[in-house]
Amino acid sequence: MAFAFCIVSTFGFSQESDLGNWIIYFGNKKINSKFNWHHEVQYRNYNAIGDLEQLLLRTGIGYNLTEKNNNLLLGYGFIRSENYIPLAEDKAIVNEHRVYQQFITKQSFGRVKVQHRYRLEERWVDDSDFKLRFRYFLALNVALNHNDMIDNTVYLSAYNELFINHQNSLFDRNRLYGGVGYKLNSLVRFELGYMNQFFGSANRDQVNVIAFVSF
Repeated sequence: MAFAFCIVSTFGFSQESDLGNWIIYFGNKKINSKFNWHHEVQYRNYNAIGDLEQLLLRTGIGYNLTEKNNNLLLGYGFIRSENYIPLAEDKAIVNEHRVYQQFITKQSFGRVKVQHRYRLEERWVDDSDFKLRFRYFLALNVALNHNDMIDNTVYLSAYNELFINHQNSLFDRNRLYGGVGYKLNSLVRFELGYMNQFFGSANRDQVNVIAFVSF
């Protein structure tokens, strides 16, 4: 079983505070050599804690096409968003249900590790408004002081994720991230990085402090 617990310091997310955080749990339970159970909780705040922006609960069952590097998954997500109303202190609460399908493939080129994730989301916003979205995620980890991602490895981390809608405005958002990580051992690694999230003409900056733990 593996999980990642992430505390994300964010800037520019709130009318009330320039400093926010995301607390994220990712879990992956191996059922057998073919099947796995994915589950995650993301608690996103406008400020340090207590001013909820979004609560995301996601789970799914995955199937390994190969032993390590290719996984298909079918999942479900519930998302509660609390969005500030412009020029007001009140929030609008939006509940969303998602069904999603994804394919993850991983590759190794010496000290460089590459991950591709293709995800299709069927979204029901406030139980009535149906939306379809495609996401493509490309991530790179590059070991610096060793030739592979072994114990006590310092590495560079980067990813880009593009979100595409099926109607109206095709471009939804893009997330660009870069950071430095440290792999303590096979169970624990840490990252410190910067992410910029683009929403058409707007963008948001955030600093990510992430701890990944497996057990």
